[in-house]
Amino acid sequence: MSRLWSRFGARTAAVALLSVGVAGGFYLGEDRETQQQGLTAQVGLQVDQAEYDYQRELQADHRRASAKQRAAEYQAKLRAAAAAKEAAERAKEAEAAAASRKKAREAEKEAEAAASKPFAGPIPASCNEYGGNRKIGCALLLQEGFKIDQMPCLDKLWTKESGWNAKASNSSSGAYGIPQAVPGSKMGSVADDWRTNPATQIKWGLGYIEGRYDNPCGAWAKSQSSGWY
Repeated sequence: MSRLWSRFGARTAAVALLSVGVAGGFYLGEDRETQQQGLTAQVGLQVDQAEYDYQRELQADHRRASAKQRAAEYQAKLRAAAAAKEAAERAKEAEAAAASRKKAREAEKEAEAAASKPFAGPIPASCNEYGGNRKIGCALLLQEGFKIDQMPCLDKLWTKESGWNAKASNSSSGAYGIPQAVPGSKMGSVADDWRTNPATQIKWGLGYIEGRYDNPCGAWAKSQSSGWY
């Protein structure tokens, strides 16, 4: 800007000089007309040069301002592109994390469903397919609110534990009866005849299974994985 003001000052001085020269020529007379014309021409050239320099300086400033603006716009585009890329990467990471959580939830649900799934073998049509303590167990199973599709799991579980023998005992662990309660006296919470009555033992065993594993198939899955339930 100081250079522009300098050019503007040169133009002003040149015009002033021209005015003075013209006035001087008027008063000095015609004998100096030739000298005045030369001075006028010289001043005119100086004015033209000053105008040219001034316009050139204006154009240079305009080009610099335009270049600066273009550079600023380019930097703004770079920043916008970087921000967009970062946002896209964050969205992709969030999507992957959500998909991973969803997969984990689905796997957990599948595991829970598998644990509580009824026995995959044939399902009895009624408790009449069983006899002895198994038939009692089937009837009490239904009475306790379980479906008959749980009976195959209960049958396998207590066949493994005691063979459905109401007097089965384990001297090393103290387990007793059809459900192999440890100790057997726990079954006294149902009735005092827990030592000999299979119905008392089965009622207690079904209550224990429901409290810990929800259903007989859940207890059977635990027995299969751990060797106990």
